Amino acid sequence: QVQLQESGPGLVKPSQTLSLTCTVSGGPITTNYYYWRWIRQPPGKGLEWMGAIGYSGSTYYSPALKSRTSISRDTSKNQFTLQLNSVTPEDTAVYYCASGLVATFASWGQGTQVTVSS
Repeated sequence: QVQLQESGPGLVKPSQTLSLTCTVSGGPITTNYYYWRWIRQPPGKGLEWMGAIGYSGSTYYSPALKSRTSISRDTSKNQFTLQLNSVTPEDTAVYYCASGLVATFASWGQGTQVTVSS
């Protein structure tokens, strides 16, 4: 069973870059046909898919966030990371990493609260 754990700062200042890491255990992030995703949930709103990195290293982004988002991976550490540039208070949310085969979200991290505030 794959397990995921998000880590990163809980407070980010406006205009700065939000960086989060998802550490994966229970299987390599290069496992064929698996996708490794970032999802967020702002307060009082629904889940928003932000982007993903596939087993081959290909990346996919939400059109709404593409200009500010970068997802990368470190296969030696079995981690993948999210960078969101030029954050505003509207980026305040619980951020989740998740994984699964295409169009599935079988495993989730517990989520990490990120607040954007000066």
